Amino acid sequence: MYPRFVEQRIRDALADTRVVLVSGPRQSGKTTLGRKLANGGMTYLTLDNATVLDAARSDPVGFVRGLDRAIIDEVQRAPGLMLALKESVDADRRPGRFLLTGSADLMMLPRVADSLAGRMEVMRLFPLAQCEIRGVNSGFLSAAFAGEVPHVAEAMVGHDLVTAVLAGGYPEALTRRSWVRRQDWYAGYVDAIVQRDVRDVAQVDQLQQMPKLLRVLGEHAGQLVNYSGIGASLGMNHVTTQKYVGVFESLFLVRTLPPWHDNQLKRLTKTPKLHFLDAGLLAALRDLTPDRLRADRTPFGALLETFVLAELQKLASWADGRFEFSHFRDKEQNEVDIIIEDRRGRVVGIEVKAAATVSSSDFNGLRKLADACGERFVLGLVLHDHDKIVPFGSRLAAAPISALWT
Repeated sequence: MYPRFVEQRIRDALADTRVVLVSGPRQSGKTTLGRKLANGGMTYLTLDNATVLDAARSDPVGFVRGLDRAIIDEVQRAPGLMLALKESVDADRRPGRFLLTGSADLMMLPRVADSLAGRMEVMRLFPLAQCEIRGVNSGFLSAAFAGEVPHVAEAMVGHDLVTAVLAGGYPEALTRRSWVRRQDWYAGYVDAIVQRDVRDVAQVDQLQQMPKLLRVLGEHAGQLVNYSGIGASLGMNHVTTQKYVGVFESLFLVRTLPPWHDNQLKRLTKTPKLHFLDAGLLAALRDLTPDRLRADRTPFGALLETFVLAELQKLASWADGRFEFSHFRDKEQNEVDIIIEDRRGRVVGIEVKAAATVSSSDFNGLRKLADACGERFVLGLVLHDHDKIVPFGSRLAAAPISALWT
């Protein structure tokens, strides 16, 4: 079994918090981790079981009343449990009473978020990070916020990098050795989510359009969000398209990266950017394989940007600090693909390039960001398909993509 570096944070939270919620996409490993933690003496229940689900929905108070300490898997399927859990943990305030897992972002549902406010800590479990696949923790974020270019022990470049990006991080998909079998798994994965999980989080009138919309979103990955343009090919207006994209976001399939803003810069784009949470899923939706990218590398840029953002989010999910992610673009088309800001207001900028070569012009956006942030700007990196670290001036450098995990 792969190590999950967020596990210790979950154990720490259970030691001092009444309810801990671990949320993330289906098949990211939540159930496996939950069962491991259940060996510590907690009752394990899954709402994917029809009998358990019926009991939780029909009598949530009675369902919870019989539980001392428990792990409840896929809790988004019975949101009515939240008020019953609140009543239980208010009567018995011991830490570690309940570990919940969910394949939907319950914090996007106000009734759920409010019911356990102050009683619950939320953790994210994403598909596997590259450092988890390799069994070596990463010091990327701590080094970057110390103003240091992260060390690279062994760079991954060229075909090996393409293969890792396209494979993604879902544990089950990684067991499929052929690209055809992996794409079959992703197709079944999307169908299962649309048929089962969408109904748990929203009323969707055009359910049959959801798989088509996800494929269209795949073609727009890495671009500024344009709901009218995205929905046009499906005959959907921008309001419906935005609502359905929100459903996919709540199910951890896509994410919209908000724009960075600063009072020093007045002409900034205020539009979010569209990304997927897993590059393997994105590759499958776009029917991309290493052979196809060998023939035409053009689509790799958007895929690589999604991959890098996903890796950074995974590192942040178990880091000691708290980080906010955004993107920067101004009206002159200066841009920074990913901005990471910590609670102290310090900023690290990341530009992603699929090419092996980097020029001074690739740092234009990072320089603009550095000027706006002043002393708050700690480091600007262009991560690209190469094996060397090259400085490009004060607080700026080009570095291999694999600096994220080596």
